[in-house]
Amino acid sequence: MLDLDYDRLSRMLLDAGVITPAPVKWGKVKACSGGLVQASGFDYPIGFGARIASENGREIGAEIVGFGGDTTTLAPFDQHVDIHVDAHVRPTPQAAQVAVGSALLGRIIDPLGRPLDGMGPIPMEAQWPLMGKASNILSRGSVIRPLDVGVQAINALLPVGCGQRLALIAGSGVGKTMLMRQLTSGTQANVIVVGLIGERAREVSDFVAASKDSGIADKTIMIAVPADHSPILRIKAAQRAAAIAEYFRAEGKSVLLVIDSLTRIAHAQREIGLAAGEPPTMKGYPPSAIALIPQLLERAGCDAKTGGFVTAFYTVLADGDDLDDPIVDAARAIADGHVILSRELAEQNIFPAIDIGKSISRVAQDIIADDHAAALHKFRSLWSRYTENRDLITMGGYRAGSDSLLDEAIARRSDQLAFLQQPHDVNIDLTHAISRLVECFG
Repeated sequence: MLDLDYDRLSRMLLDAGVITPAPVKWGKVKACSGGLVQASGFDYPIGFGARIASENGREIGAEIVGFGGDTTTLAPFDQHVDIHVDAHVRPTPQAAQVAVGSALLGRIIDPLGRPLDGMGPIPMEAQWPLMGKASNILSRGSVIRPLDVGVQAINALLPVGCGQRLALIAGSGVGKTMLMRQLTSGTQANVIVVGLIGERAREVSDFVAASKDSGIADKTIMIAVPADHSPILRIKAAQRAAAIAEYFRAEGKSVLLVIDSLTRIAHAQREIGLAAGEPPTMKGYPPSAIALIPQLLERAGCDAKTGGFVTAFYTVLADGDDLDDPIVDAARAIADGHVILSRELAEQNIFPAIDIGKSISRVAQDIIADDHAAALHKFRSLWSRYTENRDLITMGGYRAGSDSLLDEAIARRSDQLAFLQQPHDVNIDLTHAISRLVECFG
């Protein structure tokens, strides 16, 4: 069978007059509420692009997110505009493709791929589907090699593998962003793709400065969209970050993908879903918001054909420190491991404030040696025994000698907390972290 380029063939037939182009359908705005626009006479599929004429004369980009009856629902890229009734809506056929290439390294772009760093246009080498390429699930490689992430507690106690997906879960103000920066600067990777989704503008500037200080700026690609931007742009930023990471994985590169934060992406989809009429389920999240989580997380992993891999870290905000929040639960169920930060440890000035008992790496047993596994088991046993009896110990109700493991857990508690602590500007490599764990708890 011939491998035909149908787009090129169509253009040739159009130029030759063999076929005629389909008439362009223009629509009109009929209503605008909840940040979404309802248009009539605009019969195009979901995901199709559009331009809406605003009151001040300029056109606003938008994307079709739904339809019902004779109306089409569009999500504008800019919410701070004057859109009036009967404003014209014209189609902008946009292939769901992302421009990619090595020229992106060291650059900062917005969700539509436009540069934000003032360094001029970015020449691109290729195109990659925004939603990723469909592939056979058997082409995914296994996570069998350890990855150095530069944080002692994670290297030793929650080992990360090449191609693993890890969720960083915490409430507000517990050190989630600082740990994410430590992991970004300490992880060994050829390319780092960072999606700062729904963050404060100040935090974007802080991250840029931190990446320059740590020497990773030249291999980092940053996609940034602040919290005051349209929800559709927040979702597109995450999809663009994943697409760029997939492209470099297909090139055989080791890629670190950092998405901060998964919760704000789900919030964006919740805004769109509720405004479009979806029924709210748990904690007001519509089904589309929950379904978006696996769509993003499944794009990371190893490529058995090229040998490249995408290791992904996703920060998840536990609203009100609720670890049963639907987004937290969905991320925890799909990821290959999760790191939960403890407010109690943070209040004791222990950073990173990782709760070892509640955190887990699901690939640990596949990537660590026997002596490391034994020391890890010992550490977790002591941690768990102390946590289970903490109230009894605090009240003075425990008598020494009643439980030998608990006696050891009490005696070694300060050693365990000291093992967790690490200055934010210091990296501790994998070999040193494992050696220290085996030496102290082997």
